[in-house]
Amino acid sequence: MMTGKLYVLSGPSGVGKGTLREHALNDKPNLKYSVSCTTRQPREGEIDGVEYRFISHDTFRDYISRGLFLEYAHVHEDYYGTLKQDVMTQLEAGNNVLLEIDVQGALQVKAKMPEAVLVFVAPPSAEILEQRLRGRHTESEEALKVRLANAMKELAMKDEYDYVIVNDDLDSACEELRKIIS
Repeated sequence: MMTGKLYVLSGPSGVGKGTLREHALNDKPNLKYSVSCTTRQPREGEIDGVEYRFISHDTFRDYISRGLFLEYAHVHEDYYGTLKQDVMTQLEAGNNVLLEIDVQGALQVKAKMPEAVLVFVAPPSAEILEQRLRGRHTESEEALKVRLANAMKELAMKDEYDYVIVNDDLDSACEELRKIIS
C-alpha cells in the first residue's frame, strides 16, 4: 500500500525545473528524487545515476517491451523514462517522490496514477526562455530551435496540470513549490 505522495515537475527546457527540484529536495527530507533513464549523451559534468541513468537505445527499447517504465517519451531525438519500480519502492516506504519529466510523461503518469500532483513550471515569457536556453550554451542552433518549438507545444499543455508556477523570481517560485509539497 502506498503511503507517500507523487509529485511531477514539468515544463519547457531552460525554465528552471532542475534548480527548483534541488531546492525542494534540500527543504524536504522525506522527498526523494527518482532518477530518469535517457538515451541522450551526458552533458559536461553530468554523472550516470545522479542526473540521469544513461542507457543505450537498445536497452531502452528492451525496458519498454518488458513494461518497466511508469512513463516514457521520445523527446528532442532521444528517449526519456521513469522506472516504475524506483517510484513504487519509495512510495511504499512512505516517502514522497518527485519526478522531473516532460509533458508527455507527466500526462502518462496522471493517467496511471490520478492521485499524482502535477506542477508545471512556466517561463515569464517566450523571449526570456530563449535567453535562458541560449545562455546555457549546451545546444547547437538547430537543437535550440527544436527545443523552442517544443517549448511552445508544452506551454499549450499547462492547463492539464494541477498547479502552474511562473519562474520569474527563483525565491518566489521555490516558495510556491514548497507550499504545494506541504
